[in-house]
Amino acid sequence: MSENSGRSEHSEHDVQREVSELESKSTTASRLFDLRLIIGGLFVVYGVIVTIAGISPSQATLDKAEGVNINLWTGIAMLLLGIFFLGWLKLRPTPPVEVAEVAEEEEGA
Repeated sequence: MSENSGRSEHSEHDVQREVSELESKSTTASRLFDLRLIIGGLFVVYGVIVTIAGISPSQATLDKAEGVNINLWTGIAMLLLGIFFLGWLKLRPTPPVEVAEVAEEEEGA
């Protein structure tokens, strides 16, 4: 019998704590890089910029678009789309990654 057979280096509680920490880090990383956050954030930022540009258009800009304030309408549409993506992320967050799923993916690879 080996010297460590009667006792383990890590207690079950330590292992469970480490697993839960890794799960929370994995979930945080998956939420951070969720495409809905990236797409929604970019649409909101660009929508604000285009809307500001469309608030006071020049006459030449209006003449090019045949009288339609295209920057204002496009900016508002971009803002709404960005808010939709961010709301979708808030209402339906990314589900946490299960350890069994990760183990199965690693075995299959």
